[in-house]
Amino acid sequence: MTEPHDHSRDPQPDHPEPGPQARRGMAIQALLIEKGHLTADKVREAVERLDMQNTPARGQQVVARAWTDPDFKARLLENAKIAIADLDIDVEAPNLVAVENTDKIHNVVVCTLCSCYPTALLGLSPAWYKSLEYRSRAVSEPRNVLKEFGLKLDPDVQIRVYDSTANMRYLVVSQRPSGTGDLTEEELADLVTRDSMIGVARARSPEPTTV
Repeated sequence: MTEPHDHSRDPQPDHPEPGPQARRGMAIQALLIEKGHLTADKVREAVERLDMQNTPARGQQVVARAWTDPDFKARLLENAKIAIADLDIDVEAPNLVAVENTDKIHNVVVCTLCSCYPTALLGLSPAWYKSLEYRSRAVSEPRNVLKEFGLKLDPDVQIRVYDSTANMRYLVVSQRPSGTGDLTEEELADLVTRDSMIGVARARSPEPTTV
């Protein structure tokens, strides 16, 4: 199952040229620096602060809340953008869809033409997510791709691939690991990984306790 994309366009390179908006932004930045209203150091510091804020922590919080709060999970699966607004989280795309992994269904997210990605929830996208190989093979042979990530699914598990767009982002709600009944929501969030929210991995199992 893939979200429709305009496949009549040629796939973009792994590191596509900046679009019109990006070029306009760079031109404005260069002009502000030239006029003395801004410095390159200030730009760098702002980018660093933004990068530090972009971590998977928000997505981990959302998934952990879904594991512990059935009402929140129901609202998340019905309308994810509205549900996460209750946690003071917003995403850059107009729409956000949460999909739940089960014993019989495993969900994977890709963006076949570029690298649309819910940065506000998952942090900075990994290089492999933007690679041409992942963008093409995740749709054509998802089971093999998952196996290469170390995730081997039973043959009877259905794989659904969701294709992100500029208007649509996806969040995979992985299955809650067994043996976590006594963990707090904060402890559960530590088990959620970026890759599990993309769908190329399961959530981590808790470390065994030692006596």
